[in-house]
Order: sequence, then C-alpha cells, then structure tokens
Amino acid sequence: QVQLVESGGGLVQPGGSLRLSCAASGATLKWYGVGWFRQVPGKEREGVSCVDEGDGRTYYTDSVKGRFTISRDIGKNTVYLQMNNLEPEDAAVYSCAISSVGCKWETRSRSVGTWNKFFGSWGQGTQVTVSS
Repeated sequence: QVQLVESGGGLVQPGGSLRLSCAASGATLKWYGVGWFRQVPGKEREGVSCVDEGDGRTYYTDSVKGRFTISRDIGKNTVYLQMNNLEPEDAAVYSCAISSVGCKWETRSRSVGTWNKFFGSWGQGTQVTVSS
C-alpha cells in the first residue's frame, strides 16, 4: 500500500510564503514522478508542479513560475513545494500524487481534467488559504 500525506498548509496574507511537504510510505519516491495539484470547489483540478524520476527535472504551470519551487529529499522520501509571494488565486486544497512512468508533464498538462487518470495514490490534501 502506497500512502502520501501532505502537510504545511495554512492561512497567510498575500505575499506570504508556505512550504508544503508530501511524505510517502510504501514506495520510494526516487522512482516516481511526483506532482503537486490544487483544487477549488466547483473547479477542475489544476496541475501545479512535478519533479521527475531519475534526473529530477522539474515542471511548473505558468501561473506559479518564479514563485513556487519543487524539490525532492531522497533520504526523507519527501517532496516539498516552496510557495513564495502567494496570491489569493493560489488558495486551494493542495494534494500530491505519483506516476510510475514519470511526470510526462508537457503532454499531460494539455489533457484538461484528466490528472487522476495519469497520477495515483493521491493524498488527502492540505488547505492553503490566502486572505487579507
């Protein structure tokens, strides 16, 4: 059984920062693409970022480039998402998930509403609120 647990969410002012963690058990994240996703009620799930297996190549959706950084700690079997200069539009439930064939981000990001078909072992998510 593969289990992913997200943590690190909270309430911040616009311009603030949070660091999210995705901790895995039952699988070694080194061998998977690991993605961060976010969802607001009534909206489709959005792919935010992904770190690939092997060389650790990273990917970001355009709206977070320059503000968010994904990283991988092999020893701790944990993937992080550092979020800086948060905006109200970033508020959502953030979840992580894995892909056994890597991120394939550039292709999958064009398939709207299908992230759950490509990634699995979804965590239950952590709430990020950005409010004045």
